[in-house]
Amino acid sequence: MSSLLQIENLDVDFVSDLSATTALQDISFTVNKGEIVAVVGESGSGKSVTALSILRLIPSPPVSYKQGSIIASIQDESVNMLSADRGMLQSIRGNEIAMIFQEPMTSLNPVMTCGRQVMEAILTHKKISTREAKERTIHLFEKVKLPDPHRALKRYPHQLSGGQKQRVMIAMAMSCEPSLLICDEPTTALDVTVQKNILELIKELQIQNEMGVIFITHDLGVVGEIADRVVVMYKGRIVESNSAPAIFNSPQHPYTKALLGCRPALHPRGEKLPVVSDFMDVSQTGEITEKATEIKRSLRPPGNTSTDDKLLSVEALRVYYPAAKSFLGKVRQYVKAVDDVSLEIFKGETLGLVGESGCGKTTLGRAILRLIEPTAGRLTFQGTDITHADPKVLRELRKQMQIIFQDPYSSLNPRKTIGGAIAEPLKVHKIGGDGSDRRNRVTGLLEQVGLKPEHYDRYPHEFSGGQRQRIVIARALALNPRFIVCDESVSALDVSVQAQVLNLLNDLKKELDLTLLFISHDLSVVRYVSDRIVVMNSGKIEETGTAEEIYQHPRSPYTKKLLASIPSGFRL
Repeated sequence: MSSLLQIENLDVDFVSDLSATTALQDISFTVNKGEIVAVVGESGSGKSVTALSILRLIPSPPVSYKQGSIIASIQDESVNMLSADRGMLQSIRGNEIAMIFQEPMTSLNPVMTCGRQVMEAILTHKKISTREAKERTIHLFEKVKLPDPHRALKRYPHQLSGGQKQRVMIAMAMSCEPSLLICDEPTTALDVTVQKNILELIKELQIQNEMGVIFITHDLGVVGEIADRVVVMYKGRIVESNSAPAIFNSPQHPYTKALLGCRPALHPRGEKLPVVSDFMDVSQTGEITEKATEIKRSLRPPGNTSTDDKLLSVEALRVYYPAAKSFLGKVRQYVKAVDDVSLEIFKGETLGLVGESGCGKTTLGRAILRLIEPTAGRLTFQGTDITHADPKVLRELRKQMQIIFQDPYSSLNPRKTIGGAIAEPLKVHKIGGDGSDRRNRVTGLLEQVGLKPEHYDRYPHEFSGGQRQRIVIARALALNPRFIVCDESVSALDVSVQAQVLNLLNDLKKELDLTLLFISHDLSVVRYVSDRIVVMNSGKIEETGTAEEIYQHPRSPYTKKLLASIPSGFRL
């Protein structure tokens, strides 16, 4: 098997005027033609830095390559990417080595059509006419199974769903038929059915083109579906490397065992999830030792579902958006985001809300909080009709009803420190006395969600995606609410951090008598955390039942389809 890429003894530092931070240390692995190598690890383990270093996409400074080499086989010639000049790098990027980035919305240009962006990549590297580039783009859109490729050609990124945007990114990456494809979390936060389709597509294209693929992910269920070999990273080092079956069936390193053991699908509902610290100890010098003690697990009692203890009632709720208007402005057609939905949430329970992207989950959650005005229906919270509550009443309700948003980066002000962001609701509601008292409360919240007090004065861009998610959870808890809508609050987290957050939410439920509406596309997580589950499809409720009823005995064909799409590594 011929080698496409060889990384040998790579060290990477980030250098500032004050200090140097080691991001990668002694990284070595090989990618062969026709092989998929998965790189896994927690947020901050160095996965993305490794990928970006291959194409030299991190500015220098601040990056410094202390030692090592990245040798790429380009048309039967060996090129050291770390010493290649700008011209050589430009000819390789997107042409010989392509990359699918983690966030399609931020990676695509919002003011250019999707077709134009793919054509630009083709015209940069291929000496063909604009007409030929357009024809090739349409062919690529067909190949990645975008619905109505001719129409998608003229659409802007915001007009496509998350899965469709990811397909555009794949089409762009495949436009010049690269020999090596780097996929940086390409299925993060996608619902299970779209994720399955994207994985099948990448695998199909890899076989057709005999590509080598570096697949970066924190999702071990995905790894089991797609990878030939697995490289496990921890704090900038490779701790284990082996074939995918060997990693799953007989992991050797305690950190690998921890990643596999943290998956919610392996644990019954209510059992405290193990975390990395349960499997290993790390000394001050970074030496890892495996813990031999058996992990103590405790079952939590199920949430309260007494019909006499109702916290929230939703009756015939509708949220419609105008889709087409006549010449005189009369609405002719509506998008029915939420269509005649009724449900009840009881004090102390966790109600799971699942479905594919676009089914109305998020709209329903926001309408319940009156962040979106309902078109019709009735909302009752603690016996009070809040459907048409005035702003003053809603302001008081905000103390008791909070939301953890899906995208932590866009929900945080980039110009405000995270300490200031968490303290903001305390200031608005005049809670916490003077500045020092509020700071103490905020640092306590940071520690509660697994961050450090010194993080108070840092800005959102200085944190990983998983850390930012913990920040917005801390902000939601600042006012000690009674009811929290968790909108995909763990979808982008690696399994070990996800376990910490799910344990945290369960602990907080018990300590603070919290009630949760847990919105997610991940049925394995919803099964673990929820007392009851509501399945939504096209704005309507498909079926409702206890977590075990939905997971073990689904009645609806739609629910059965969702369950069939769960990666095999995440099935109980």
